[in-house]
Amino acid sequence: MSRIDKSKEKYTELFGYGMPATQVTDPEFQDILNHFIFGEVFYQGNLEDKARELITLVVLTTNQTIPQLKAHVQAALNVGLTPVEIKEAVYQCAPYIGFPKTLHAITAVNEIFEENQISLPVENQKIVNEQNRLQKGLAKQIEIFGDVIQTMQKNAPENQKHIQEYLSAFCFGDFYTRSGLDVKMRELLTLCIISALGGAESQVKSHVQGNLNVGNDKETLIAAMTHCLPYMGFPRTLNALACINDIIPEN
Repeated sequence: MSRIDKSKEKYTELFGYGMPATQVTDPEFQDILNHFIFGEVFYQGNLEDKARELITLVVLTTNQTIPQLKAHVQAALNVGLTPVEIKEAVYQCAPYIGFPKTLHAITAVNEIFEENQISLPVENQKIVNEQNRLQKGLAKQIEIFGDVIQTMQKNAPENQKHIQEYLSAFCFGDFYTRSGLDVKMRELLTLCIISALGGAESQVKSHVQGNLNVGNDKETLIAAMTHCLPYMGFPRTLNALACINDIIPEN
Protein backbone atom coordinates (compact mmCIF):
# COMPACT_ATOMS: atom_id res chain seq x y z
CA MET A 1 0.00 0.00 0.00
CA SER A 2 1.33 3.46 -0.87
CA ARG A 3 1.76 6.13 1.79
CA ILE A 4 -1.17 8.00 0.23
CA ASP A 5 -3.45 4.98 0.62
CA LYS A 6 -2.11 4.39 4.14
CA SER A 7 -2.80 8.01 5.07
CA LYS A 8 -6.41 7.78 3.87
CA GLU A 9 -6.99 4.58 5.83
CA LYS A 10 -5.36 5.89 9.02
CA TYR A 11 -7.05 9.29 8.84
CA THR A 12 -10.46 7.64 8.53
CA GLU A 13 -9.66 5.32 11.44
CA LEU A 14 -8.72 8.27 13.65
CA PHE A 15 -11.15 10.98 12.57
CA GLY A 16 -13.90 9.37 10.54
CA TYR A 17 -14.94 10.52 7.10
CA GLY A 18 -14.97 14.26 7.78
CA MET A 19 -12.68 16.73 6.05
CA PRO A 20 -10.60 19.48 7.74
CA ALA A 21 -11.27 23.02 6.56
CA THR A 22 -7.75 23.30 5.18
CA GLN A 23 -8.53 20.51 2.70
CA VAL A 24 -10.70 23.12 0.95
CA THR A 25 -8.63 26.26 1.55
CA ASP A 26 -5.11 24.77 1.42
CA PRO A 27 -5.40 21.33 -0.18
CA GLU A 28 -1.73 21.00 -1.12
CA PHE A 29 -0.58 21.74 2.43
CA GLN A 30 -3.16 19.37 3.93
CA ASP A 31 -2.04 16.61 1.55
CA ILE A 32 1.59 17.06 2.64
CA LEU A 33 0.47 16.89 6.28
CA ASN A 34 -1.78 13.86 5.82
CA HIS A 35 0.65 11.85 3.76
CA PHE A 36 3.56 12.49 6.13
CA ILE A 37 1.83 12.11 9.50
CA PHE A 38 -0.76 9.46 8.69
CA GLY A 39 1.00 7.72 5.81
CA GLU A 40 4.54 7.56 7.20
CA VAL A 41 5.02 8.59 10.84
CA PHE A 42 2.08 6.56 12.17
CA TYR A 43 3.65 3.43 10.68
CA GLN A 44 7.21 4.03 11.89
CA GLY A 45 8.34 2.14 14.99
CA ASN A 46 6.84 -0.22 17.52
CA LEU A 47 4.09 1.90 19.11
CA GLU A 48 0.41 1.03 19.08
CA ASP A 49 -2.08 3.69 18.02
CA LYS A 50 -3.28 4.17 21.61
CA ALA A 51 0.25 5.09 22.70
CA ARG A 52 0.64 7.34 19.66
CA GLU A 53 -2.51 9.26 20.50
CA LEU A 54 -1.44 9.70 24.15
CA ILE A 55 1.88 11.09 22.91
CA THR A 56 0.07 13.39 20.50
CA LEU A 57 -2.19 14.67 23.29
CA VAL A 58 0.68 15.62 25.59
CA VAL A 59 2.71 17.32 22.86
CA LEU A 60 -0.31 19.32 21.69
CA THR A 61 -1.03 20.23 25.32
CA THR A 62 2.58 21.34 25.79
CA ASN A 63 2.41 23.41 22.59
CA GLN A 64 -1.08 24.74 23.49
CA THR A 65 -2.36 23.96 20.01
CA ILE A 66 -5.91 23.63 21.29
CA PRO A 67 -7.90 23.12 18.03
CA GLN A 68 -5.66 20.19 17.13
CA LEU A 69 -5.84 18.91 20.71
CA LYS A 70 -9.63 18.75 20.47
CA ALA A 71 -9.41 16.80 17.22
CA HIS A 72 -7.01 14.31 18.77
CA VAL A 73 -9.12 13.87 21.92
CA GLN A 74 -11.82 12.59 19.57
CA ALA A 75 -9.25 10.46 17.74
CA ALA A 76 -8.06 9.06 21.08
CA LEU A 77 -11.63 8.00 21.91
CA ASN A 78 -12.01 6.54 18.41
CA VAL A 79 -8.98 4.25 18.83
CA GLY A 80 -10.23 2.97 22.17
CA LEU A 81 -8.54 5.09 24.84
CA THR A 82 -10.68 5.58 27.92
CA PRO A 83 -11.66 8.99 29.31
CA VAL A 84 -9.48 8.21 32.34
CA GLU A 85 -6.41 7.50 30.19
CA ILE A 86 -6.93 10.72 28.23
CA LYS A 87 -7.36 12.81 31.37
CA GLU A 88 -4.34 11.23 33.07
CA ALA A 89 -2.12 12.00 30.06
CA VAL A 90 -3.12 15.66 30.16
CA TYR A 91 -2.79 15.84 33.96
CA GLN A 92 0.75 14.43 33.61
CA CYS A 93 1.77 17.64 31.81
CA ALA A 94 1.15 19.91 34.80
CA PRO A 95 4.52 19.64 36.60
CA TYR A 96 6.37 20.48 33.37
CA ILE A 97 4.23 23.13 31.65
CA GLY A 98 2.45 24.60 34.70
CA PHE A 99 -1.16 24.68 35.83
CA PRO A 100 -2.57 27.44 33.56
CA LYS A 101 -1.67 25.65 30.30
CA THR A 102 -2.83 22.32 31.70
CA LEU A 103 -6.15 23.84 32.73
CA HIS A 104 -6.54 25.29 29.24
CA ALA A 105 -6.09 21.80 27.81
CA ILE A 106 -8.45 20.24 30.37
CA THR A 107 -11.18 22.67 29.30
CA ALA A 108 -10.72 21.54 25.70
CA VAL A 109 -10.81 17.86 26.69
CA ASN A 110 -14.00 18.41 28.67
CA GLU A 111 -15.70 20.02 25.68
CA ILE A 112 -15.08 16.92 23.58
CA PHE A 113 -16.15 14.63 26.43
CA GLU A 114 -19.40 16.55 26.76
CA GLU A 115 -20.00 16.25 23.00
CA ASN A 116 -19.57 12.49 23.44
CA GLN A 117 -21.89 12.45 26.49
CA ILE A 118 -19.07 11.30 28.77
CA SER A 119 -19.93 12.03 32.40
CA LEU A 120 -17.68 14.38 34.36
CA PRO A 121 -15.75 14.11 36.53
CA VAL A 122 -14.19 10.82 35.44
CA GLU A 123 -13.37 8.15 37.99
CA ASN A 124 -11.02 9.16 40.83
CA GLN A 125 -7.46 7.87 40.29
CA LYS A 126 -5.89 9.35 43.43
CA ILE A 127 -3.88 6.97 45.63
CA VAL A 128 -1.89 9.19 48.01
CA ASN A 129 -3.14 11.36 50.87
CA GLU A 130 -1.80 14.40 52.70
CA GLN A 131 0.14 12.24 55.13
CA ASN A 132 1.97 10.00 52.63
CA ARG A 133 2.26 11.93 49.33
CA LEU A 134 5.89 12.89 50.03
CA GLN A 135 6.85 9.39 51.12
CA LYS A 136 5.02 7.71 48.21
CA GLY A 137 6.38 10.23 45.73
CA LEU A 138 9.96 9.75 46.91
CA ALA A 139 9.53 5.99 46.64
CA LYS A 140 8.27 6.37 43.05
CA GLN A 141 11.19 8.68 42.23
CA ILE A 142 13.67 6.14 43.55
CA GLU A 143 11.90 3.37 41.63
CA ILE A 144 12.45 5.30 38.41
CA PHE A 145 15.84 6.95 38.97
CA GLY A 146 17.52 4.99 41.76
CA ASP A 147 19.34 6.09 44.90
CA VAL A 148 20.76 9.18 43.16
CA ILE A 149 17.54 10.92 44.24
CA GLN A 150 18.46 10.70 47.91
CA THR A 151 21.91 12.09 47.13
CA MET A 152 20.34 15.01 45.23
CA GLN A 153 18.08 15.82 48.16
CA LYS A 154 20.93 15.58 50.66
CA ASN A 155 23.22 17.82 48.59
CA ALA A 156 20.63 20.50 47.79
CA PRO A 157 21.43 23.91 49.33
CA GLU A 158 19.43 24.53 52.48
CA ASN A 159 17.46 27.37 50.89
CA GLN A 160 16.45 25.08 47.96
CA LYS A 161 15.57 21.85 49.74
CA HIS A 162 11.89 22.72 49.49
CA ILE A 163 12.17 22.46 45.69
CA GLN A 164 13.42 18.88 46.01
CA GLU A 165 10.55 18.10 48.38
CA TYR A 166 8.06 19.64 45.94
CA LEU A 167 9.52 17.49 43.18
CA SER A 168 8.98 14.34 45.24
CA ALA A 169 5.59 15.18 46.74
CA PHE A 170 3.99 17.09 43.86
CA CYS A 171 5.46 15.75 40.63
CA PHE A 172 5.85 12.14 41.74
CA GLY A 173 3.48 11.91 44.70
CA ASP A 174 0.49 13.74 43.23
CA PHE A 175 0.89 12.52 39.64
CA TYR A 176 3.18 9.52 39.08
CA THR A 177 1.44 7.47 41.80
CA ARG A 178 -2.01 7.86 40.22
CA SER A 179 -3.72 4.92 38.60
CA GLY A 180 -5.08 5.13 35.06
CA LEU A 181 -1.66 4.97 33.37
CA ASP A 182 1.26 2.75 34.39
CA VAL A 183 4.70 4.09 35.21
CA LYS A 184 6.17 3.04 31.84
CA MET A 185 3.61 5.15 29.97
CA ARG A 186 3.90 8.09 32.37
CA GLU A 187 7.67 8.16 32.00
CA LEU A 188 7.43 7.91 28.21
CA LEU A 189 4.92 10.76 28.12
CA THR A 190 7.12 12.86 30.40
CA LEU A 191 10.03 12.42 27.99
CA CYS A 192 7.81 13.63 25.15
CA ILE A 193 6.54 16.62 27.15
CA ILE A 194 10.04 17.76 28.14
CA SER A 195 11.37 17.22 24.62
CA ALA A 196 8.53 19.32 23.21
CA LEU A 197 9.34 22.16 25.61
CA GLY A 198 12.80 22.67 24.15
CA GLY A 199 15.78 23.94 26.11
CA ALA A 200 15.51 21.23 28.76
CA GLU A 201 18.10 18.80 27.43
CA SER A 202 19.52 18.04 30.88
CA GLN A 203 16.09 16.86 32.01
CA VAL A 204 15.58 15.01 28.72
CA LYS A 205 18.73 13.00 29.42
CA SER A 206 17.58 12.22 32.95
CA HIS A 207 14.27 10.95 31.65
CA VAL A 208 15.94 8.90 28.92
CA GLN A 209 17.67 7.07 31.75
CA GLY A 210 14.41 6.93 33.69
CA ASN A 211 12.69 5.34 30.70
CA LEU A 212 15.42 2.73 30.45
CA ASN A 213 15.08 1.99 34.15
CA VAL A 214 11.34 1.30 33.89
CA GLY A 215 11.66 -0.88 30.78
CA ASN A 216 11.25 1.40 27.75
CA ASP A 217 14.06 0.46 25.36
CA LYS A 218 15.84 2.66 22.83
CA GLU A 219 13.63 1.46 19.98
CA THR A 220 10.58 2.66 21.89
CA LEU A 221 12.16 6.04 22.67
CA ILE A 222 13.12 6.60 19.03
CA ALA A 223 9.60 5.64 17.95
CA ALA A 224 8.16 8.12 20.46
CA MET A 225 10.41 10.96 19.28
CA THR A 226 9.59 10.12 15.67
CA HIS A 227 5.92 10.39 16.50
CA CYS A 228 6.51 13.77 18.17
CA LEU A 229 8.27 15.13 15.07
CA PRO A 230 5.27 16.45 13.10
CA TYR A 231 3.95 18.22 16.20
CA MET A 232 7.15 19.78 17.59
CA GLY A 233 9.38 20.05 14.50
CA PHE A 234 12.85 18.86 13.57
CA PRO A 235 15.02 21.02 15.89
CA ARG A 236 13.50 19.73 19.12
CA THR A 237 13.24 16.19 17.74
CA LEU A 238 16.91 16.17 16.76
CA ASN A 239 17.90 17.58 20.16
CA ALA A 240 15.93 14.82 21.89
CA LEU A 241 17.47 12.14 19.67
CA ALA A 242 20.94 13.49 20.50
CA CYS A 243 20.09 13.10 24.20
CA ILE A 244 18.91 9.53 23.61
CA ASN A 245 22.11 8.71 21.72
CA ASP A 246 24.20 10.30 24.46
CA ILE A 247 22.64 8.10 27.17
CA ILE A 248 22.23 5.00 24.96
CA PRO A 249 25.05 5.06 22.38
CA GLU A 250 24.66 3.17 19.13
CA ASN A 251 26.62 -0.10 19.07
